[in-house]
Amino acid sequence: MDGGTAEAVSGPGRASFPFPYTPYRIQEQFMAALYAALEAGRVGIFESPTGTGKSLSLICGALSWLRDFEEKKQQEEARLLAPEGSGQEEKQPLASGGPACPNSRDVSGEPDWITAFVQKKEEQDLVHRLKEEQIRRKKREERLEKIRHNVQLKYAAKRKRSEEDETKRLLQLSKEILSEGAGAAVPEQLDHIEEELILAEYESDEEKKVASGLEEDDDDDLEEEHVTKIYYCSRTHSQLSQFVHEVQKSPFGKDTRLVSLGSRQNLCVNEEVRRLGALQLINDRCTEMQKNKHEKKSDAEVEGKKRRATRTVCPFYSYEQMQFLRDEVLVEVKDIEQLVTLGKETKACPYYGSRYAIPAAQLVVLPYQMLLHEATRSAAGIVLKDQVVIIDEAHNLIDTITCIHSAEVSGSQLCCAHSQLLQYMERYRKRLKAKNLMYIKQILYLLERFVVMLGGNVNQNPSCQAVSQTGTELKSINDFLFQSQIDNINLFKVQRYCEKSLISRKLFGFVERYGNPAPAVKTNKENQKLAGLQNFLMTLQQGSCKEGPLQSPPVEADNDQLRAASPLMHIEGFLSALTNANEDGRVILNRQGTIGQSSLKFLLLNPAVHFAKVVKECRAVIIAGGTMQPVADFREQLLSCAGVDPARIVEFSCGHVIPPENILPIVLCSGPSNQQLEFTYQTRDLPQMMDETGRILCNLCNVVPGGVVCFFPSYDYEKQVYAHWEKTGLLTRLATKKKIFQEPKKANQVEQVLAEYAKCIKRCSQAGGQMTGALLLSVVGGKMSEGINFSDDLGRCVIMVGMPYPNIKSPELQEKMTWLDKTMPRAASQAPSRVLIENLCMKAVNQSIGRAIRHQKDFASILLLDHRYSRPAILNKLPQWIRERTQVKSAFGSAFAELRKFHRGKSD
Repeated sequence: MDGGTAEAVSGPGRASFPFPYTPYRIQEQFMAALYAALEAGRVGIFESPTGTGKSLSLICGALSWLRDFEEKKQQEEARLLAPEGSGQEEKQPLASGGPACPNSRDVSGEPDWITAFVQKKEEQDLVHRLKEEQIRRKKREERLEKIRHNVQLKYAAKRKRSEEDETKRLLQLSKEILSEGAGAAVPEQLDHIEEELILAEYESDEEKKVASGLEEDDDDDLEEEHVTKIYYCSRTHSQLSQFVHEVQKSPFGKDTRLVSLGSRQNLCVNEEVRRLGALQLINDRCTEMQKNKHEKKSDAEVEGKKRRATRTVCPFYSYEQMQFLRDEVLVEVKDIEQLVTLGKETKACPYYGSRYAIPAAQLVVLPYQMLLHEATRSAAGIVLKDQVVIIDEAHNLIDTITCIHSAEVSGSQLCCAHSQLLQYMERYRKRLKAKNLMYIKQILYLLERFVVMLGGNVNQNPSCQAVSQTGTELKSINDFLFQSQIDNINLFKVQRYCEKSLISRKLFGFVERYGNPAPAVKTNKENQKLAGLQNFLMTLQQGSCKEGPLQSPPVEADNDQLRAASPLMHIEGFLSALTNANEDGRVILNRQGTIGQSSLKFLLLNPAVHFAKVVKECRAVIIAGGTMQPVADFREQLLSCAGVDPARIVEFSCGHVIPPENILPIVLCSGPSNQQLEFTYQTRDLPQMMDETGRILCNLCNVVPGGVVCFFPSYDYEKQVYAHWEKTGLLTRLATKKKIFQEPKKANQVEQVLAEYAKCIKRCSQAGGQMTGALLLSVVGGKMSEGINFSDDLGRCVIMVGMPYPNIKSPELQEKMTWLDKTMPRAASQAPSRVLIENLCMKAVNQSIGRAIRHQKDFASILLLDHRYSRPAILNKLPQWIRERTQVKSAFGSAFAELRKFHRGKSD
């Protein structure tokens, strides 16, 4: 760690940290810097290369600070709650200074006795609050302690649950026997299942101030005060599980109250709901079941008695059982899988049960989206005020925030949603209340105008409407709203209506029922209407034209596709995106071939607006990762734009645990035949450039043992080079030394290719002979460049062919560049858009080359093939531990000699 960085994070600290083994020096530095940043309430950008034990450093550093913070708080409480006689000297600062004269006045002009009275009152209020908090804390600790030690309590709870299940079963059986004789006395217009498809009467928030959410007695527990805690988030559930296992192994594993949060898709234990598959459908079905449970009885109960009796409620949504699950979660650290198992055993919902545990938890582990998306955060009951947030694996944080808040809908989704909603309205027109009809008509109008903006007609099959003028057009949000003539519609209200009425869920149920062949319908008139809907859905699925005959029913896969993507659900996301501020986003109209293939996309340009809320509320925010370079993006695009005071930002970067002689990074400026290496869009397709790359690889494969991973800028270029080598015979020469593997485009094939690649390397190292290992041709930004470890023999040499600049012809990127040039200051005479392009390129390079060194005894060589890497501005964007050891070689001969010496030295 360089001196400047050390000074930046020095301050209040701690000399030593509990650790499961003797920490590396850089881990001690990391924990000390983290502790100081949390204590001072900073926003920190922390970089610690993979293989340096970053997770454990985060756990031990952050939880040490939390433990100390809690101790200090309790000492302060004890001081303030001390009996009147003692501790007066310490309390003195709270009282007014100087002797009190009856008629003297303080600075504000108030008599001293009034000031003293106010201060005394404030003190009493504080003491009262602290007493209440102390009582609550004691109660919680006693309850958890009892559960920790009293096994009988668990068995009693289980026995009670099985008794309740049996009672419910017998009750249901009795009801069925009683109803058998009764028959259907009064013929109903619709059957029970179809009754559930009808929208309930809707009242907007202005009309009803009291929400019919949870029952009143539930609220006390939900409003439990949140203790100071750390929110730790990462990208994937597997990364979160890995982190929880590290906590379990750490010195804090036994006495930390940890809760893992996840989506319903990961935590739901109700098989009927899980079977729906798509996340949005699971969410809607779950919400609907809660609504059914909490629905208050209305005056019209008699009229709807039969209907309500059939409404499904979730058997796992038992408040008592969820409280029990909450306490179990807080007693012992559990990951998502253990939480689901516990939910099944206790017949309690892990999704809601885990949320009940948030207020009392000290460490909350959750995915990015749940923390970074305000609506999701609020729904989960996450309160960030004065808390600590640690965002790990944050190298893609800017892109993640942009993606979470961007949305795209296709022409076929718009037409399909319009058709479904129109059919729904026609079917139930007489049963829907005026307010529902009004909102449905507004949504239909929005869908119609969106299709017009793409150049189509909502009433015709989108697959048969050719687009007269193809291409991409960008508009500001306001321009899009005016030109599509929807600026007079309150999108906030429409969005709220969709959310509260669960219209997309009702519509999905309607299509499930009538979108398949042979529905159970009653009249010919209805039959014709619904047959029309079926035919339309089928034509959409098959992509056949309206005029053409219906050849065959849709295949099963298409049905699944429709099931997993109810179009109105996607469109709700797009409507929500349109409520962003005009300057923060753009609408992209992408007109392709047909209306069905065309799309509308909302692009968020300023991710800082959404991140600002997180930074503003939190006590401290730590953005951490293995490869955070270049950090300028985080500072400028995210933190400066979010209004963070530069003095509050702190950076920490540490070296690697491997000795300097275990890594050999080389920038190669020319190949074996002195061809200068410059892989620009203009030169990289030249045969001599592809030949030179092949010659470099042939030479390397002669001296590098085990696995060689070669990264290309794109799939297309990798394919082109492979085909060229095949034609020239170079591939055959390569194959004598290394077996060649190519990265597959399909994610489900990655595991198989990696397994075969590893098997081949192991076989070659054991057998000896001419074949020395394997060569893996990969793609920057592909499946192999992130999250895959090429440790030890799997990656003895990593090669980067050219500089993987993003496609600057992309309309999204061009708009982002224009926006940056307008809003950001120029840095070191470089336009912000130019800096962005370089940073995107180097972030991708750093992610890829960081795959090879994964632990202290690992070693590898890194080869950057392009003379442009030798520019100081580019070299400075490499991770510090690689940059310090990088050699720039203008000729291939000296580079090859270094590589041979390095690998021979390691094999001896």
